[in-house]
Amino acid sequence: MKILTRQEEIVLVAIWKLGEEAYGVAIRKKIVELTGRKLSYGALYFTLDQIHQKRYVTRTAGDPTPVRGGCSKIFYRLTKEGKAALTRTYELQQSLWSGISDPTFEEG
Repeated sequence: MKILTRQEEIVLVAIWKLGEEAYGVAIRKKIVELTGRKLSYGALYFTLDQIHQKRYVTRTAGDPTPVRGGCSKIFYRLTKEGKAALTRTYELQQSLWSGISDPTFEEG
């Protein structure tokens, strides 16, 4: 079974939550909202390339922005394989934490 890295998991969850609006800047904002940590654009696009190569997401170019010289946004969407990878990761985490009623790690 392939296991997602934490970074891949966070990026895939952000894409899933954003739905049709999942493009670079929006994904980065969603990650900050979900985790409280900022992810550099370099790290984000590296991870997006990795999960695209693994066929967990598709990429689609949108229309260019209306500003002069505007670039097209690249939109990301989860594939069936991406959803399955997230499901496996979720189930693994549930299994790892099962039986632990108080995860504060206090002795006693």
